[in-house]
Amino acid sequence: MATVCAGTLALMDSGVQMVKPVSGIAMGLITDGERYAVLSDILGDEDHLGDMDFKVTGTSDGITACQMDIKIKGLSYEILEKALNQAREGRMHILSKITDTIAKPNPTVKPHAPKIVKMDMPKEYIGAFIGTGGKNIQDLQARTNTTIVVEEVGELGIIEILGTDEAGIQEAIEAVNAVKFEPVEGETYTVKVVRLVEFGAFVEFVPGKDSLLHISEVSWDRVDKIEDSLKEGDIIEVKYLGIDPKTKKTRVSRKALLPRPPREDRPKSDKPYNDKPRNDRNKGHNNHQKPRQE
Repeated sequence: MATVCAGTLALMDSGVQMVKPVSGIAMGLITDGERYAVLSDILGDEDHLGDMDFKVTGTSDGITACQMDIKIKGLSYEILEKALNQAREGRMHILSKITDTIAKPNPTVKPHAPKIVKMDMPKEYIGAFIGTGGKNIQDLQARTNTTIVVEEVGELGIIEILGTDEAGIQEAIEAVNAVKFEPVEGETYTVKVVRLVEFGAFVEFVPGKDSLLHISEVSWDRVDKIEDSLKEGDIIEVKYLGIDPKTKKTRVSRKALLPRPPREDRPKSDKPYNDKPRNDRNKGHNNHQKPRQE
C-alpha cells in the first residue's frame, strides 16, 4: 500500500488535479479457528505466515478499492467488520500525514512532467494545418519540440499536442488557434500593428491573420500621417466590421470604439482621404501639359 500513498503524494506534487487524496493499508489475520487477531499494516512475514492479506484504499469519504487473499475457508461477518473498521482507522491516520505534507495538488504541472493538450478544429481547416506533404505540421513539431497527432472524427479534426516544454506546447496551441481563427462581426479584438502604409496600418489578430485598418478609421480626428498616430508593434483594440462587399476584404475600425465627438467639434477638411500611394495619385495625368491656346 506504500505505492498508493506515495503515488498520491507524487501526483499531487506534480500538479495532477486529484479530486481527493487516497491512502491505503494492508490488513492481516492470525487465527487458530477459535481465536483471531486482525493486524494492521502487515509486513512480508506476516503476509507469508498469516491467514489473510486484505488491501483497502480510500479517501476521507469512503473506500475506493479493496482486494483480499485468504488461506482459510472463509471469514465471519465479525472478522470482516473488524478488519474494515480497523483499516479505516489506519487509512485516516495515514491520510492525515499525507495532507500534513501537501494539503492539495499544486496548481500547475511540474515543468518536466509530460503534458497532453487536446483541441479541435473544423474538418475543412485540417489540410491547411497539416500542409502539403505534412510540411506545416512537421515544421511546427520541430520548432516546438512537441508531438502532434491529428485525427478526423465526424466533422471535426481532433488534435493532441504532447510535450514537456510549456513554451513549446503554448506555441503549438497558438498555431492551431491561428489556423481556425475567424473574427466575428461586431466583436472587439486586441490586435498588433505589424505594418504601416500611407493609407493605414495592417493589424494582426493572430499570426497569419491580419486586416487593414484604414487611416479614416483610426480616429474621429483627421489623421494626415498614419505614423503620427500608430507605430509598428503597437497593441490596440479594434472593432471588426466584417467583409467589405466591394473589395471582399476584412474591415476593422479603431474609431468605432472611441467616444463620438459632438457634430460641431468634428474636424472639417476639404481634403478627402485617398487610399492610393502618392506615386499613383497622378497616374495617367500630365502635369506638364501646355495650356490650351484660345
